[in-house]
Amino acid sequence: MKARLTRLAAGAVTVGLLWVAPALAEAEGAMTRLIDALRMDDTVAIMREEGLLYGEDLAAEMMPEADLTSWRAHLERLYDSAKMQKLVEAGLAAELGGVDVAPLADFFTSDLGEEIVELEISAREAFLDTEVEAAAKEHYAELDREGAEIVRQIETLIADSDLIEQNVMGILNANLMLYRGLADGGAYDLSEEDMLRDVWSQEEGVRDDSTDWIGAYLLTAYQPLETDEIDRYIAMWRTQEGQALNRALFAVFDRMYEEISYLTGQAVAQHMRSQKL
Repeated sequence: MKARLTRLAAGAVTVGLLWVAPALAEAEGAMTRLIDALRMDDTVAIMREEGLLYGEDLAAEMMPEADLTSWRAHLERLYDSAKMQKLVEAGLAAELGGVDVAPLADFFTSDLGEEIVELEISAREAFLDTEVEAAAKEHYAELDREGAEIVRQIETLIADSDLIEQNVMGILNANLMLYRGLADGGAYDLSEEDMLRDVWSQEEGVRDDSTDWIGAYLLTAYQPLETDEIDRYIAMWRTQEGQALNRALFAVFDRMYEEISYLTGQAVAQHMRSQKL
């Protein structure tokens, strides 16, 4: 009987593998479709430009006498598009490993999904221009005062995905990692307690900035859409798969920003030491 059970088990495994292999291939195909549909390569390219601009502002604030050509070269190595892309793709695959992403891939490869991704990327690219960003914030505030329907929809999207708090925590964690990089690089003699105190003192300002930026950005992205199209997008994010994707995106991008922020802190410390020499 024992031998018979062993043979049955072996047979069951063999049959199972015949089903598992196509299932895995199908899941991998859906993940590839999703990542391609989300156009993560374009998103990462914009994040790189945002990072380079932030790094230049950081240099102007912390080391105004630095060799900007050398600093720019260092920033470009830190914000390596190919490396960032690999981190994002691998991270999403890991975070969504137990999730059926086929419905997500189907949505984002639909006409509406493709249009939304295009609008989101175009809006974020436009926000690289500070004048565009400022005008968008004013426009959002004006529509908010008028009680516009699109503002209500944007507020729903923000609340459903907890966008403000997620962004605030991500920014504060990235700032903490910047401090740690500065401290480990020898730029400052800061204790962990000092760093945490300073980071938490930024919370209110970061929340205000995040609230203004996210509202204006989403308005810029979604204003060309019809009301029912935005409602369909809201419904997608409310699904279990949509909620899983939201969590995954924040987890992946937060890790990437924390790593780059720490390395940026170390790079600033290195340049500050060079200036002293």
